[in-house]
Amino acid sequence: MASWSDFAADEPRLADAIRSLLQQYGPGLGYLATVRADGGPRVHPVSPVITDEGLFCFVIDSPKRRDLERDGRYALHSFPPEDSNDEAYVAGRARAVTDPARVARLALRWRAAAQVDWRLFEFTVDVAMLARHGHSGSVSPAADAARRPAVQVWVDPTSANAHGDGPGAGRRRGRRGHRRDGAGPTTGAGTDGLSLRYATR
Repeated sequence: MASWSDFAADEPRLADAIRSLLQQYGPGLGYLATVRADGGPRVHPVSPVITDEGLFCFVIDSPKRRDLERDGRYALHSFPPEDSNDEAYVAGRARAVTDPARVARLALRWRAAAQVDWRLFEFTVDVAMLARHGHSGSVSPAADAARRPAVQVWVDPTSANAHGDGPGAGRRRGRRGHRRDGAGPTTGAGTDGLSLRYATR
């Protein structure tokens, strides 16, 4: 599983762009999707925290926290900007942070209220996506709806999303590749098992 730091080291410009959308209003703001006990989706607004250590979220006692404790799968989507339709998406696994020193350090830095029943989770990154739609209102609504966004997608090849769920999927190592406008991929040097793929849909 790749951490946010792994992703950012592999593709810093894409990570910076996603971070900017998640933090466009100052503190982190996005929609967190989790998996209910019956398998259905649940969506809540949250304030994600991005540091040099990773992608985190302080989650109060709530149905979404119990979802993360039970299942761990998550998806995080940025809040819509005021001047464009750009969007960012990250998905992977949430895991509770159990190191007391790390919890205390992040709680102090981000002023997590001690009197509130929260738990700190780190979000690993299996998939990260950025879609650039352009400035809203620059063209007619019909033309805006028909315009194809520029989409960048990063996939951690050690995850099941990249290789399927078969035995040993998490142990396979990927190669770095690029795909543009539906063209076939070109491969380059591997980057510590991380994979970068670009696509335009």
